[in-house]
Amino acid sequence: MKKTLVYGYGNPGRQDDGLGARIIELIDKWIDENSIKDIFTDCNYQLNIEDSALIADYEKVVFVDASVVEDVKDFKLESIEPNDATIEFTMHAVSTSYVVDLCRKIYNKTPESHVLHIKAYEFDFKEELTPKASENMLKAFEFLKSYLLKK
Repeated sequence: MKKTLVYGYGNPGRQDDGLGARIIELIDKWIDENSIKDIFTDCNYQLNIEDSALIADYEKVVFVDASVVEDVKDFKLESIEPNDATIEFTMHAVSTSYVVDLCRKIYNKTPESHVLHIKAYEFDFKEELTPKASENMLKAFEFLKSYLLKK
């Protein structure tokens, strides 16, 4: 199994934006209960340029985030290509492709990278997921467990 990082991001205080953090809680419990080696987790409110150093230590990275993209029904796994790199308006938030591209440029490493989009609905100031987003997260979690255990 490849050394893998699952990196959830989003704000748990903004309802469904907390999907990334919540799925990391599930994955951490699953890893502990099953004594899984080579799968690690991290979580933050947003991606930062420093995350390029973090992912350089892994062969595979799966970023997990809430999504409002129309073509995401429940969840969707998408490959990240570093040449798709786009920088946001400010360096306080960067895209997944930018983090991977920076890792390639600075550390000469390009981990196999994906983003798992989980369909989100509400972003109010509440620390709870909507029922539908919670359901989507559980579906994504079941998929992710199988995906992570593949060689």
